[in-house]
Amino acid sequence: MEQLDFFDVPSPCIGCCQVNNRGYCKGCYRSRDERFHWQQMTADQKINVIKLCRQRYLRIMRRQRYTADQESSAPSPQQQFIFDDIHKSQS
Repeated sequence: MEQLDFFDVPSPCIGCCQVNNRGYCKGCYRSRDERFHWQQMTADQKINVIKLCRQRYLRIMRRQRYTADQESSAPSPQQQFIFDDIHKSQS
């Protein structure tokens, strides 16, 4: 049984309507179908979409954090170049 809805679930749209490489909006993380059918969805469906968007957002943030950690742990090319020059001058 569906609960009575007193308030409409607001759209998560923030006005940044660009699609990432996975097909999700970069602003709200909804798929094309989720954006297109938002007005016809029930409140329960909208809440479920918002939960999915949050999961997508967290997954993308974890991936970006992991990538940043990997890049910061690797020696940068500039540092390697400097050390190579010192090593060459001592030879």
